[in-house]
Amino acid sequence: MDPSPVKPPLPDRLSVDSKSPHHVAAVFEHEIGIRINGKERFDVEEYCISEGWIKVPAGRALDRKGHPLLVKLKGQVEAFYR
Repeated sequence: MDPSPVKPPLPDRLSVDSKSPHHVAAVFEHEIGIRINGKERFDVEEYCISEGWIKVPAGRALDRKGHPLLVKLKGQVEAFYR
């Protein structure tokens, strides 16, 4: 018997921010990996596979609410469970 729990399918769009409508808590119970243009990124805050973009923090800059400023990078996005 395989003791690993059943993993939910990865959504087309996912966000780390719990206040976002694209946040799915069940997915974050497992370790997720994101590749853009064949290179794995570890600092992804949000992604969209169908539109082909990810959002990553822009250095140490913060907005007025204390959240990191995000930069959108475009390319071929692939999400997977590790």
